[in-house]
Amino acid sequence: MSSYHNVAQGEHISSIAEQYGFSDYRTIWNHPENAELKQRRPDPHVLFPGDRIYIPDLLRKKEAAETSRRTRFRLQAPRLMLRLQVRDYDEQPIINTACTLEVEGATSELVTDADGQIQQPISVSARAGKLSILDLEVPIQIGHLDPVEELSGQQARLNNLAYDAGEVSDGRGKTPLSLGGVSMRSKPDRRRHLQPPDASQAT
Repeated sequence: MSSYHNVAQGEHISSIAEQYGFSDYRTIWNHPENAELKQRRPDPHVLFPGDRIYIPDLLRKKEAAETSRRTRFRLQAPRLMLRLQVRDYDEQPIINTACTLEVEGATSELVTDADGQIQQPISVSARAGKLSILDLEVPIQIGHLDPVEELSGQQARLNNLAYDAGEVSDGRGKTPLSLGGVSMRSKPDRRRHLQPPDASQAT
């Protein structure tokens, strides 16, 4: 039966779709009942706790095949990609540098590109990871970055840029940000060398 799902912290559309048995999140996201949410949240992988998503009925599809020979079916489902940009404390990208990405026990040896970026397919159920580059190890939370329209999303992005925006609020309580969440409490912490955003996107 169709139902509504209330988004919890750390969830994104791909993980929610898997939870309800959908291999392609677009079946849920493009449903007319989710049009208003889709307009408010342009990126379905950056949702806010409390967002309500309509979950349609899961329909079974039938395909004809000859019984006298083997038939191969290929599932066309989007992959979930983790994308990170790594910068030094002077805001310059760390380019062409070897690094190690660990996500839920899977380890990948990567090299940052000319923009300091890396990308890697990950499981839709992945929740956390770690990036090791140069002499640093940076923890990664997948699906925890709130929308930029929310105060908590603004705080998290400023903290990722090494500004002290304070502990990320729940979007309803007091916050050190003002003027639409743009002003800072302090200068960047020069001890922090990397600003990897929490980023995930299905392609």
